[in-house]
Amino acid sequence: MISADMEGATGVTWAADVAPGTEQWQRFRRMFTGDVNACVSGLFAGGAVDVLVNEAHDSQRNLLLEDLDVRARMLTGRHKPLSMMQGIDGDVDGVVFLGYHAGAGCDGVLAHTYLANSITGVWLDGTPASEGRLNAALAAEYGVPVISVTGDDRACADAAEYAPDSHRVAVKECVSRYAAICTPPERTAAWISGAARAATALAGRGEPAVGPHRIEVEFDATHLAQAAAVVPTVEQVAIRRVGFDAVNMTEAMKAFKVVTAIASGAVEGIYG
Repeated sequence: MISADMEGATGVTWAADVAPGTEQWQRFRRMFTGDVNACVSGLFAGGAVDVLVNEAHDSQRNLLLEDLDVRARMLTGRHKPLSMMQGIDGDVDGVVFLGYHAGAGCDGVLAHTYLANSITGVWLDGTPASEGRLNAALAAEYGVPVISVTGDDRACADAAEYAPDSHRVAVKECVSRYAAICTPPERTAAWISGAARAATALAGRGEPAVGPHRIEVEFDATHLAQAAAVVPTVEQVAIRRVGFDAVNMTEAMKAFKVVTAIASGAVEGIYG
């Protein structure tokens, strides 16, 4: 399975590159699809017999199906119970995090966690958590290893902590949140494909890591924490921070989706 996000795709450096409907988005949809195709090609070359691509960015309708490698299947559109990781509870032997990025409050190209802004930090069981770390914990609950990660150099450094055995590909070097040293897609495609091919050797379900988890979320404004704390089981633990416990990671991620959705709905214009 490929969980495909867009901020960490080849060449992407600013908001318009990934905002549906913009001219730049149309351009980078092709680049994004190229990264996915390179990964699909590598996985099949390594021995995969089926590859499911789960669209994981924003509207989750960004990849160009007509240009997708014909051997792959694509899960596209909203709303999916497990969002970026929909399908992980099926017959999956390994997952690739493609186009991933650093988490909220960290340095990295378009760094954020679920919400493009408003969230300044997320913690999983006391450890700062990017989308990659959260999704890796969810994959572990089903015994699925993270076999490869692509994104900027900061996303790869993050992945080295939560998926140290994974094959990592830095398609760009972060200069700031909106600037990077980028490599042309012809070269990054070769890197991604090569990593995916090698990564198939890591595929194979292991023992599920099932257990309770705690997630805490910090916002950039007090009213967002107050809004999220309306949810039963979610408590406001500081003026801009909420926390909640869950019996397993699947339930934790579902609750996290609710918290982020309510916070997003509580944003008021330019004041946030």
